[in-house]
Amino acid sequence: MRIAFKMAFKNLIGAGLRTWLNVSVLAFCFIVIVFYNGFINGWQKQGRLDAVNYEFAQGQLFHANYDPYDVFTVQDAHGSLSEVESENLTPVLIQQATLYPNGRMNPILIKGIPINQDVINLPIKLLAKSDAALPVLIGKRMAEASKIKLGDNVLLRWRDKNGTYDATSITIAGVFDSDVPTIDVGQVWMSLKKLRELTGLEDEATLFIANENYVPNKKAGWKFQNLSMLLKDFDSAVQAERIGSVVIYLVLLAIGLLAIFDTQVLSIFRRQREIGTYIALGMTKYQVLKIFTVEGGMYSIFAGLVGLIVGTPLFYYTSSHGINLGNLGDEVGARMARIVYPSFGIPLIIGTLLLLVFSATLVSFLPARKISKMNTVDALKGKMS
Repeated sequence: MRIAFKMAFKNLIGAGLRTWLNVSVLAFCFIVIVFYNGFINGWQKQGRLDAVNYEFAQGQLFHANYDPYDVFTVQDAHGSLSEVESENLTPVLIQQATLYPNGRMNPILIKGIPINQDVINLPIKLLAKSDAALPVLIGKRMAEASKIKLGDNVLLRWRDKNGTYDATSITIAGVFDSDVPTIDVGQVWMSLKKLRELTGLEDEATLFIANENYVPNKKAGWKFQNLSMLLKDFDSAVQAERIGSVVIYLVLLAIGLLAIFDTQVLSIFRRQREIGTYIALGMTKYQVLKIFTVEGGMYSIFAGLVGLIVGTPLFYYTSSHGINLGNLGDEVGARMARIVYPSFGIPLIIGTLLLLVFSATLVSFLPARKISKMNTVDALKGKMS
């Protein structure tokens, strides 16, 4: 095998430009595959971390009637837990309402959460600093969509527990910026105490957010959603993107491998006398076939080295400085940070390199099989048998 590697290396170096053209194509494939997978890994890692920090914490306890995908369940989906049962849980009350910014009508959700909570990174404590009668907190997306700003007074209408409509003026006491659109778009946050007073739902909550000390247990009328359940949609979206990217990888690989296949076919056709000489000198056809197969595999090894040399600065820079996507996440409706930091792990790089080596070796073996059927005398004469 060592002889095969030495001869294959010598032949590739001797081929000059042809070798480096094939290596360049495969190196480009290697860089693209590693970079895009690293980008998806970073997107998923950041998305999950942001969701935990700003929305889900260590899980949520839903009221049995609450369905986050069905807004019509919100009005009646609420209940209460005793002080012992709600230990390590932060209550959140959700109610439907209508906001009237600048004379327009916007249906929204009011979310009440304790001002002193620290289970999620929502700056609800800003409300404690306001002198307004009814201060509220909104997200940057909500502010832009509704064309309201910090300090504005806006009319809010809601229904209490008896179904009676009421209205009052609220003051925008804080505008927060978050990469989690599900705590921002179409939502107004206020003190849980204030919301309970407005709706008459004393001690009621729609859901509870669990901290790291909470131990899930069955509670009648409630259902616990762990992080796997809460992040199921996000993980599915990431997985769908991974599957979609396979098409790109296959096209790039096909181009690179086709170049190697054509090179090997031409090489076998033009080097028949060399093949016949090897066999005449005592090498078996299997040994000669192995030389040509190893040659094809070495294209991918060279490509991996070139890809690492060229790609490492790119991988390092993007993973440390991130990729600024602007408002792309908002435009496509995805949970995506404005700056995504790709994550390049050793398993990703080694796995991609092994894929290239296996593929290049396979497409090199296919045309090299013809060597086993060659007539030695015809090969020495440079004739195809």
